[in-house]
This record gives sequence, structure tokens and C-alpha cells, in this order.
Amino acid sequence: MKRFDRLMRLLPLIFLLIIAAADGMLLRTDAVGRQYLVDANRIEQQILNGETPDADAFSTVTGIFPYDGSADFFRTNGEYLLREIGGTMYRIDYTDSPKENGIRTVIAVDAALLVLLCIVMGVLFYIRQNILRQFTRLSDLPYQLAKGNLSEPLKEQKSRFFGKFIWGMDMLRSEVERAKTGELERARKEKTLLLSLSHDIKTPLSAIKLYSKGLSRGLFAEPEKRNEAAENINARADEIEQYLNEIIRNLHSDFMCFDVKQTDFYLSEVMNRIAAYYKDKLSVTGTEFHIAEYTDCMLSGDPDRLEEVLQNIIENALKYGDGKRISVRFSDEENCRLITVSNSGEVLSGEELSHIFDSFWRGSNAGSKPGSGLGLYICSRLMAEMHGDIFAETENGEMSITAVCCKCT
Repeated sequence: MKRFDRLMRLLPLIFLLIIAAADGMLLRTDAVGRQYLVDANRIEQQILNGETPDADAFSTVTGIFPYDGSADFFRTNGEYLLREIGGTMYRIDYTDSPKENGIRTVIAVDAALLVLLCIVMGVLFYIRQNILRQFTRLSDLPYQLAKGNLSEPLKEQKSRFFGKFIWGMDMLRSEVERAKTGELERARKEKTLLLSLSHDIKTPLSAIKLYSKGLSRGLFAEPEKRNEAAENINARADEIEQYLNEIIRNLHSDFMCFDVKQTDFYLSEVMNRIAAYYKDKLSVTGTEFHIAEYTDCMLSGDPDRLEEVLQNIIENALKYGDGKRISVRFSDEENCRLITVSNSGEVLSGEELSHIFDSFWRGSNAGSKPGSGLGLYICSRLMAEMHGDIFAETENGEMSITAVCCKCT
């Protein structure tokens, strides 16, 4: 922004220098130079042709006088030249300084340059106020998001140059804020649960310790008392086991939020975005990427979430395939459209395929490649939320994952 402001301050000076140089060129004596000789020749030609020349028709000529025998004919004040034309002597008065039309030319050029300067300055000021200033404000947004400043919404300006970008960034801000709030709420609930369960476990644990000490010290002499103490220990152990099962059940509950906005959309709406993104990306890596021909149809679900599913599948194919070929094909089954993504490379065994959509599970082909084992789990949950399905299979030495999407009825 500072460099742009310096440019705006420098531009008027540059224009003033241009105006001064143009004025100097237009007002030079050489600009008129020998024009009076050209005009004199034209006058001579007109007289020889029998015409009567008019001095006002020439830029440098102020008068045309034939010799009348008077002494004033050869006056010395002013600039003139003598020409004998057709046997008659003519005196042609002229001036070698710019006339009124020359001054007008200078004024017109100066005015045009000043108008151009005003237009350029106006355009630069508009760009500064409506584009650069807003972009400078937006450039600080990722830093603010990284710091956790998520509460202030982004406001769109009237120019709307960054409308879609601001809308997307504000949505990202809202999603990050919502995720952060949800994470804090889950952490609070988990902490409350653990504190509650740990407190509840203390009671049966104390009873077990008490009964075990009594048994070890022989406080229960009668067999009935000893059996009763053992049964109490077993009951308290069952109670602790229930608490542990509750902890395990909560740990296995959903730790991610899967918001799906169910609507109707065309398949091409999603596939066009997938094609535009991956054809450019994979052309750089040299991976052959092919999307088969398909008939467009109306699907039921969330187009953004379906795009996320297909992206996760393709990214998996890129990461765990051999990078030679990825293809997308389509088929129909009952009232569903099947979208199958296949990739060349190492395939998983049938035993592993049954776990491919489990959370935090990674196949034997993962090796040292980075990953969390959540990509296909997310795909599975999203497809279930959209009332669809997803499955994996191996065929012809290729790994294939198919997303089953419901058509609109």
C-alpha cells in the first residue's frame, strides 16, 4: 500500500514534466520555422493561377500587397518579403511567432493531459480505496484466524470485488469458530464425565479394599461371613466394570461433526468442479486422469459434501496408488447413481477391505506415508448422512471405491 501511495504522489509530477516538455516543443520558434516561406509559395501559385489570395487563410501571413508605386511599399517595420509574380512586385507581410491557433493548440494539449491525469488519478484512487485497501484488510485474516480471533464477522463492501472470497472466508471463520466451540464443549463434557466416573468408582473401590483387608486379617471367621464378603467384592467389581464400559462407550462415540444440508443438485455440478481441479493438478504430476462420459441426472444430498467425498477418495488413490492412472466411471443401479474411482497400483487383500472405512485404520500399503486413517471413515459417514452408501473392491489389479448416490424421485 505504501508503494502504491508513493506512485500516486509521483504521478502528478511525471505528468507536469510531460506537459512542460510538450509546451516547449509546441512553442519553439522552429515549430513555426520556415512556414512563412511555404505560405509565400502557395500565395505565388494562387496568383499565377489567377486567384486572389486571402492573408487570413495562412497561419503566418498578415498581409499581401501588390506594388502601387508609393514609398510606403518598402516600409521597414515588421517582417516581410518581396516576390515578383507575373511581372508584378508583391510584398508579403508575415510573422515568425505562433499565432492564436498555435496558442490554442498548446492550451488544448495541456487541457487534454490534465484531464488524462485526473482520470488516471481517479482510477488509481478508486483501486486504492475499493480493492487494495480491502485486500490489505483481508491479508491479515489468516493471521487472525491462526491467533484464534474468530468472533468478528467479515463485512462486505459495496464494491463487492471480493464478494465470493469474503463469503468463503467468513464461512471458514464460522466453521473454525463452531469447531473450536464444539471442541471446548466436548472437552468440558469429557472432563465432567471422567470426574463423575472417577468419583463413582471410588465408592466400590473402597468397599473392595475394606472387604479384602477383613478377609486377609481373618475378621470373617464364619464361612457365611466370608462368602458374603466375597460376594460383595464381586458386586463392587461388577459396578466398576460398568463404569469402565461407560468410559469406553463414550470414547468410541463420534468425535467429528458431519453436517449435511440435504438438497437436490445435478451430478455435473460436482463433476465439473472435480474435473477442473484434478485435471490441472494431475497434469503436473504426470498421472493419467480420465472421467468417463455420463448422462447428467438430479441427485439428492449435499453437493459440497459429495465433492468432499470424491476428493478424499481421489487423494487416497494418489497417496497409495502408483501414480500412473486414476479413472472415474459411472453406472446406475435401481434408483441410484454409482460413482467409482479406480487407481492402478498395490491393492489390499479382502480381509483388509472390510476395515478400510474404520476410523484410524490404515492398510498394509500405507508404509511410512503420512496420514490419520480418517479419510475413508469420513467418506463413509458423509454418504450415510446423505442416505447413500460407499464400498471398496479390487478388480483387474486395480483398487476401486464406489460412492452410491440416491437419485431424486
